[in-house]
Amino acid sequence: MKKKKKISYLATTAFAASLLVAGCSNSTSSSASNAKGQNSSPSYGLKNVQLPLKKKETLKFLTQSSPLAPKDPNGKLIWQRFEKDTNIHIDWTNYTWDQFPDKRNLELASGDLPDAIFNAGLSDNDILRYAKQGVIVPVENLIDKDMPNLKKILDSHPQYKKLITASDGHIYSFPWIEELGTGKEAIQALDDIPWINKKWLDELGLKMPTTTDELEKVLLAFKEKAPAGNNTIPMSFMINHGGEDPAMLLGAFGMGDNDDHYMVTENQKVVYTANQPGYEKGIEWLHKLQTEGLIDKEAFTQDWNTYVAKGKNYRYGLYFTWDRANISGNNEDYVPLPPLKGPDGTVNVPRTNGYGFDRGRMVITSSNQNLDLTAKWIDKVYEPIQSVQNNWGTYGDKTQQNIFELTSAGTLKHLPLNGTAPVELRQKTNVDGPLAVLNEYYGTVTTKPDDAAWRLDILHKTYVPAMKATNNYPPIFLDKDSQDQLTQLETVVKPYVERMKAEWILKGGIESQWDDYVKTLDKDGLSKILTIKQQAYDKYNSGK
Repeated sequence: MKKKKKISYLATTAFAASLLVAGCSNSTSSSASNAKGQNSSPSYGLKNVQLPLKKKETLKFLTQSSPLAPKDPNGKLIWQRFEKDTNIHIDWTNYTWDQFPDKRNLELASGDLPDAIFNAGLSDNDILRYAKQGVIVPVENLIDKDMPNLKKILDSHPQYKKLITASDGHIYSFPWIEELGTGKEAIQALDDIPWINKKWLDELGLKMPTTTDELEKVLLAFKEKAPAGNNTIPMSFMINHGGEDPAMLLGAFGMGDNDDHYMVTENQKVVYTANQPGYEKGIEWLHKLQTEGLIDKEAFTQDWNTYVAKGKNYRYGLYFTWDRANISGNNEDYVPLPPLKGPDGTVNVPRTNGYGFDRGRMVITSSNQNLDLTAKWIDKVYEPIQSVQNNWGTYGDKTQQNIFELTSAGTLKHLPLNGTAPVELRQKTNVDGPLAVLNEYYGTVTTKPDDAAWRLDILHKTYVPAMKATNNYPPIFLDKDSQDQLTQLETVVKPYVERMKAEWILKGGIESQWDDYVKTLDKDGLSKILTIKQQAYDKYNSGK
């Protein structure tokens, strides 16, 4: 299941192009590196590695974790068991999420490289830049030689091998894969579910709204008559914040919107949502709600903690997020708002480009002098029963609540959450990083999490039937020149789009400013962005 801090994802800072890569300490040998940060000759270290080792060895890893987790990752039961099963001790340097991007880059720039970076949070730009500088090493030969678990996954699911292979033919990183359904039925197909206060609807004798006009009337009734009185917030969101943004409502006006603003039409054309006519009409409608006092005044500035605090106090008539348990608790006071019919009769649920996939979860650095040992360690996290625990948490922990129980058949059964917010429990107990949880594991290795099965049922019954888009945009690995150009253009276009979106909902003006806005997008390079995306999409689909 998704974690939003949505999980989303980490920013990086640039560092010097010429790195002097010094060796990091481990239990086997020191590094010999040249001034470009590249090993003069890779050292595979121990030969014929079999786990568990007869003699304990140590590797040095850099990582990140939730502030809710132990400062030392070895305090987690998963890693204690893992060390026992491998006889490999990991010397962790660990930072919390908020500190990690800057700390990671400072450590890499210092030249004192760890053996590997676990839960690395690397963007495509990072991977390609560090590969070019020789800071990280290609791993496709290690996968073929030392990693039977991962190799089996890539052979049986070739789309993932395609997605992790750079344009130069090398693989530089190890992925995180979480399958929960496929296509429109995948759990990531809709991010920002709107949750409406069913308790207020019932107490006020209101029917569930089915159109944008009916929703407006319901929100007005919440404002004027809701039991929360002066504390009532008819509708709240976090603008431009993934699952907490109200983009789903814009589907009633046409194509709708999603968090990255790209969609693929039925004729395989890549388009931008935020310059479509229906987008203009939808934003205009949201501004109307704003002028009527139906939108939270803090919706344009609040952080996650503020958003959650108000939700836990049941102040919202309608709000948006991935899972209501993280905002208002796992109860029936809030239920999914069904897709709404717009002014011209349109009913559409905008589909995201979300995949249960992250390319940059782990990399091996050029200072690593024990590649075979490291590869064997990493491959073990791709064992089905290990991946399941790394993703969600473990069993048999006597010090805190468990995610699983281990059955007599050796499979993992999800335990009831008993009111605990799933994201908080998982952050305390799982280890994340590279892993693979495939659809075929459900029923054979593990059960589905109750909250995931419940969410999939909601999508299947409520939203997927109204989801018009057959296609979405996969996480294609661009070549470095294209990625550099795309990043440069998107750093201008996307902030402008999202700034104007917030400004128009809050202050209005979209009708008079629309033409100039569209011209500005073209001037800032949107047409070039779409050309890059289209060419990559066509190439990906052609199998080249």
